[in-house]
Amino acid sequence: MIDRVLTINLSDYTYEVEERSDLAEKWIGGVGAGIQLLKEKMNPSADPLSSDNTVVFSVGQFTPAYPYASKTVALFKSPLTGELGETHAGGRTAMAIASAGYMSIVIEGRSEKPVYIVVDGDMVHFRDGRSLKSIRDSLILGRILAEIEGGRGIRSIVRPGYAGEKLVRFACLTTETYRHFGRMGLGAVFGSKNLLAMVVKGNRTYSLTDPKLYREVYSEIYRLGVESEVMKKYHLLGTAENVIPLNELGGLPVKNLTEKRFDCEEISGEKFAEENLGRRIACSHCPTACIHIAALREEYENERYFFKTIMIGYDYELIYALGSMIGINKRSDLLKLIHRVESYGLDAISTGVCLSWATEALKRGIVSKDQTIVPLEFGDVSAYLKAIDFMVTQPNEFYSDLAKGARYVAEKYGGTEFAMAFAGNEMPGYNTGYANYIGLLIGLRHSHLDNGGYSLDQKVSNLNPEETVERLVKEEMWRQVLSSLVVCFFARNIFKPELVERAFRPLGFEIGIDDLDKIGERIYMEKLRLKKDMGYEPDISQIPERAFEVETPRGKLERKFFEDALDYYRRTYLSRV
Repeated sequence: MIDRVLTINLSDYTYEVEERSDLAEKWIGGVGAGIQLLKEKMNPSADPLSSDNTVVFSVGQFTPAYPYASKTVALFKSPLTGELGETHAGGRTAMAIASAGYMSIVIEGRSEKPVYIVVDGDMVHFRDGRSLKSIRDSLILGRILAEIEGGRGIRSIVRPGYAGEKLVRFACLTTETYRHFGRMGLGAVFGSKNLLAMVVKGNRTYSLTDPKLYREVYSEIYRLGVESEVMKKYHLLGTAENVIPLNELGGLPVKNLTEKRFDCEEISGEKFAEENLGRRIACSHCPTACIHIAALREEYENERYFFKTIMIGYDYELIYALGSMIGINKRSDLLKLIHRVESYGLDAISTGVCLSWATEALKRGIVSKDQTIVPLEFGDVSAYLKAIDFMVTQPNEFYSDLAKGARYVAEKYGGTEFAMAFAGNEMPGYNTGYANYIGLLIGLRHSHLDNGGYSLDQKVSNLNPEETVERLVKEEMWRQVLSSLVVCFFARNIFKPELVERAFRPLGFEIGIDDLDKIGERIYMEKLRLKKDMGYEPDISQIPERAFEVETPRGKLERKFFEDALDYYRRTYLSRV
């Protein structure tokens, strides 16, 4: 059983370890345990960028045991939305935390000087980070820390980058090189705490109660993974496979949703695989390897025939946010933008949506070229590269405001009707219909990963508002179980309730299918209660007006459908907490 909780206090450079079998047994780790720890450790009214904010990293009981249980959940108060922040990352972080001997790592307080922390099994070291503070490239910082700290067993390096230091409200954390705790601004929280990085390493092992059954279950999960056509899709083209189908469907957001179709063949998953794919890599003990890395070959300036090759991760959301959303349809341009965002440690989705709003705001005369400094125009990669620099360095008030997110900047300057953020979080790459947008509003992360509303739009028609909400909420409740184990959502069709029940037994847990359903509902309601304490109240005003103006694959969307859905959600779920 994984049940130890490590609490690190940056204010006085202390730490303590406690065993919490109650969290492991009742909440099974991950998001279930993390929510309870956040409730215990943080005042819901805390300023997100103050020392009172708390960060919880959690893994689950399946993490050291099974394929695909490779995610780490991070929970905190979001500086972007002002309420609950939740983000998941793959890579090695989950295995590193479990190998260090912990279910959860809690970070409290604020350091007076720049530091990074090293969790090495039972020991925590606070390292002076002042000599590293001037490094503006998150990827370079990661390499330097790897050289300094080395690592035995499993080692992970998590850091915010320069965007976090500059308190960009949608700064993310990078783990290893190509995985991220994206969305909601965890990088800014690290920056506000003067925390440059967290290094985790360890070599702890765990015992089994039934090794024979464990081997059987492990083999079944592995076989289902490697034989699954869905997982094969993630390996071959990855989520980038969605670009062309969504464009043909009319569900790909284009130029801040001002156009319905886009010339996207050159930035499709197929073209990336044919022309740029350099390698595929996997998260810890994952047999699928869905992380696609492109090779960008560039000639050095003023050095003919001398080239450098940059390896850059890509997926559907990056192609949407830094491609179609801002009118970029050349692969090399798109890769340059992705690399710039990666280097600073920015969330790509929020960056793209903020740039698309700023481009349209300039075109409409809401802001001036004096404010944008460069003449932002859809498709102009050179202007966008400079704007990304300005978003982080913040040379004027406008870019300082843009760094606070699309909702904030639009409320200050005007243009809220085309600022594509839902409840304060910039939209992902789906303009598919009612379920997607309702899902973004009532999903407890305001994310397409909460409940798959975009998929529901494509698979099921003629649902009424109440049925739509029920389908979304029930799926999200089950995803709380997966997020507590912590299983990659790509493998959600492998980890059915029957398999999850059997997988628990070799680990010493007897949890039935009915129990799993109850755990999922209980975690969902606990999250909803905490969000409500932080001020969450879903309302149709949190949907930008453009969502009602543009065509979707379901046609134009009617306000009444949303009003009825939100009314039903408030009466049926929000009123219970």
